[in-house]
Amino acid sequence: MYRILLVDDEPMILKGLSVFIQQSGIRISSIRLAANGREALQAIGEELPDFVFTDIRMPVMDGLSLCEAIAKQEYPVQTVVVSGYGDFSYAQACMAFGVREYLLKPVAKRELADTLRRLVQRAEKQKPASAYLSVAKMDAWLERFDQAIYYMNRSQVQELLEEWRRETSAFQLQERQKAEMLEEFHGLLVKKLRAREMNIELDDSLELSPDSTGEEAFGRFAERIGQTMDRLYRKRKGKWKDPIEEAKHYIERNLASEVSLEEVADQLGLHPNYFSVMFKQATGETFVQYRTKRRMEYAKRMLGEESHRITDISYAVGYADHSNFTKTFKKYEGISPSEYRQRLGI
Repeated sequence: MYRILLVDDEPMILKGLSVFIQQSGIRISSIRLAANGREALQAIGEELPDFVFTDIRMPVMDGLSLCEAIAKQEYPVQTVVVSGYGDFSYAQACMAFGVREYLLKPVAKRELADTLRRLVQRAEKQKPASAYLSVAKMDAWLERFDQAIYYMNRSQVQELLEEWRRETSAFQLQERQKAEMLEEFHGLLVKKLRAREMNIELDDSLELSPDSTGEEAFGRFAERIGQTMDRLYRKRKGKWKDPIEEAKHYIERNLASEVSLEEVADQLGLHPNYFSVMFKQATGETFVQYRTKRRMEYAKRMLGEESHRITDISYAVGYADHSNFTKTFKKYEGISPSEYRQRLGI
């Protein structure tokens, strides 16, 4: 996404350039306007643009002085001079200040598109490797934060936040750009967490002000993560363990009850559909298959103790209907409960 600053004292010129640029097809983050060089320098100080298009003849501060100021400040921007035919000698003077592009008024749409293409090509070649997060790296960060938050690993979250701060502090971005990057990352993280259907409130935005610094954005980002983990903690009734292990323990404690998938999902603060898929991926079995297996294994242990009647055992593993218990046990073990006891010599 590219930030563009247009500088000209003629409103119609600014409007025409803005429309042409928007129609060019390049990825644009913002297009800002300035009526003279002084306004342009103020705008550059507030938010560093990638490309500056400036007229030569303007009141207060002309384009030549603006190009000189940009060069002296060593702003990492590409400047394009836009001027009339009679000002070509001034445009040539701008070349001494690193200006490599020149457009003649009236600007033709095709010439502007070609200029933009060259600007983008240079920007991509010159962009430092540490100045942005690649898509692959962004995905890796998202995955790490997502896992740490979901499993409520606060120490790991803290480590990730500190690592993020160290890495992004080296980025060659202005404060506002760092804030925007964090806002974008937060939005992607919320989207990823929502896919887990955790049934908790998630804040869509960091709610940053236009003049927020990167440090302020980082503080709000860390605060949002803390709030998310607190909500998840409360939803899970204070449980900090692996949700799958917690589900197994819950089933084990309630073998005598007709525990449903929806009930366990609610205990964990998960959407039933998501919990069903996650449980199958983790155990290789459906919720019902796992619950039945645990019931039958418990029933086998009880059948090995002569003091338990088979009817009592069926109730103990959640079967009010004795015949249903016998049918399920035989399907699971290959023999009936009474035959199983006979093999044990009971």
